[in-house]
Parts: sequence; C-alpha cells; structure tokens
Amino acid sequence: MRLLLMRQLPSSVSISLQHRIPRHARSYSTPSGSDEPATASLNPRWLADLRARIGKCISFGLKAEQTKEAGSILQEIALDWRGLVAGSEGFLTEKNRRGLYRQEVVWGEMDSMGHVNNVVYNRYAESARVNWALNFANVLDPTHKREWSELVTPTGIGMILRSIKTDYKFPMKYPDRVTVLHKLRKRPEPNIDHFILDVLILSELHRRPAARCVEDIVVYDYKAAQKAPLEPFMVEKLQETFELQEQAKHYFGNKVLDLIGRVRKLEKGSWDRIDAKEDLGSIVDL
Repeated sequence: MRLLLMRQLPSSVSISLQHRIPRHARSYSTPSGSDEPATASLNPRWLADLRARIGKCISFGLKAEQTKEAGSILQEIALDWRGLVAGSEGFLTEKNRRGLYRQEVVWGEMDSMGHVNNVVYNRYAESARVNWALNFANVLDPTHKREWSELVTPTGIGMILRSIKTDYKFPMKYPDRVTVLHKLRKRPEPNIDHFILDVLILSELHRRPAARCVEDIVVYDYKAAQKAPLEPFMVEKLQETFELQEQAKHYFGNKVLDLIGRVRKLEKGSWDRIDAKEDLGSIVDL
C-alpha cells in the first residue's frame, strides 16, 4: 500500500488548517522526497522491539542522565503509541477523528478456534466508518450536520460499500481492546462519486495493527436510484482532511525516526561498547 507524496501546501490552506494541528506538530520538521511512511521498512513489532531494546540497555547499566533519557522515551511511547504507529502512516488519531476508540473485544466475538472471528473485523470497520462520517456531522462541520448524517442513511445522498478487502495481521483474542481509524487514500477532486478509505484496526494489547482493510465507497442518491457526486462543501472538508493526513504522516514519521535514533544512542552508551558487562545483580550468601 503506497501513500501519496507530500506536497507543499498553499499558504491559504496552511493557515486555514493550523488550528487543527497541535502546536508541537506544526513546529516539527518534516522529511521530503518519499511517499512511504517512516515505518514502512520496519518490523510490524517495531514498537515492542524498541521497548525491548531499552530494557536491554537498562540491564547493562545506565548512568543517571541515560536513565532519565530512557524513562523519557518510554513515557513518550506509552502516552502516544497510537500516534506513533498510526499517525506515522497518515491516520488521524485525535478524539474527533477516531471511528472506534478502545472498544472492548468481547468473549462472544471469538470462534471455535479461540480467535476473534474474521467477519468481526469487517464489523469493526463498518461501525468505525459510520462514526468517521458522523464526526463531520457532530464536530468537524456541524453547519451541515443533516447532510453529513444522511451519508449513513438510505434517505438522501448516502455512502454504499462497493467492496472491502481485509488483510489479517494476527489473530486477536479476548480480552483486548481495539481502536479503528480511517483515512482517505487520495485527495478528493471536485464532483467525485466514489473514493477509497484505508482502515487500520489496532490491538491495544499488542499495540500494533491486527488487521487492515480497504473500503471502496460509492456515493449514491437513494431518491434518484443512481450514483451522485459529493456536495462541494463535503469535498472541501475531505480535502482538508487529506492535507492533515499528510502532515500527520510526516510529523509522526519524524518522531519515530527520532525515537529510534535516541534508543540507538543509549545502546552505544550501554551494551554496545567494548567494556560492556550485563548487570545480573548480586548473589547474597545465606
């Protein structure tokens, strides 16, 4: 799955979006020249591996300043792991952008194999897609609440799922919680009557994607019984959303690379040196 190349935003668009991006995100530098997220070449378990690498550094002993740095890195990972994992791919993780957030996996969603049944993942994606649209109605563009709300009903201009493709990354089990996020694959153009949404289903227990979906959405006029273009104000809001996705991808991508660099620096000052000795503790004679 490839993402679009980050483009230089027109000044007018940048100004209009500034209030939607956290201040620290706007001040963070972004890389250029690549349309791949920073985590594309990393092991899917990269976040867990990063914590394990810090643990190894601690086992070889750290100086006071290094211990403080290790604690700072672990705290950043714990507080914003969704941003690091999903934001670095362009998914928006803020409260008013989430489809599902920390929803409990219930025992009855497992099948006879003791895993969450495959069809449940698609239900997660469906429920999150409805909430994704309602976020525009209730928070992001309440001026057009009725029109956004109708997208998830068969009463006017609505969304129809033409197809869904699901890739299962590992089998989830009860107990766990899921966060489900949607993002636009391409920047919407005027008069569009269909679009693609990428879906990320995150396991909170494992802090990595349990499944990925691709949803092909058709805009349909139920009264006229035919496809219809999105309203211009909807296209504008979706375009703004896409630009925010691109900014998030590069901000969190840089943050991931920075954390990896900081952990590597700790390694060079602990176990990865000539005189390194693992601290196995002391044995007391009884």
